Amino acid sequence: MSISFVLNGKPTTLDVDPNMPLLWAVREVAGLHGTKFGCGMSLCGACTVHLDGAAVRSCVLPLSAVAGRHVTTIEGLKSARAKAVQTAWIDLQVPQCGYCQSGQVMSATALLEKNPAPTDADIDAAMSGNICRCATYSRIRAAIHRAAVTIKA
Repeated sequence: MSISFVLNGKPTTLDVDPNMPLLWAVREVAGLHGTKFGCGMSLCGACTVHLDGAAVRSCVLPLSAVAGRHVTTIEGLKSARAKAVQTAWIDLQVPQCGYCQSGQVMSATALLEKNPAPTDADIDAAMSGNICRCATYSRIRAAIHRAAVTIKA
């Protein structure tokens, strides 16, 4: 069955099982490997993508759920807020191993798109579904604050 949606700004049609998780459709069929597989149960956040601007876990989302909608992966982030997040991530050397970082960046960007001046509590709530095994949480929070300040400037 063919599922049509917009992937990173480009109309896309994939002829796959509609129950295939979006994660595997993006990685294995579309060839975009920035979105990572972590737990497969929507618990770790490594697979986070944006669906119509909202952060969602792609490992449990069937491809059929994105028909006619807009999906953005880490490769497709282009907004000023996304660029501010990515720059802050680099400047503050957020990643250690880096495995969870695409999901972290996707969640942080979705937060700043909705709330350009988040408090620590806002950040903690928005990022609570993203696990970092290296425990760089304080750098993640600092990078989100830096991105928010950069956006205001």
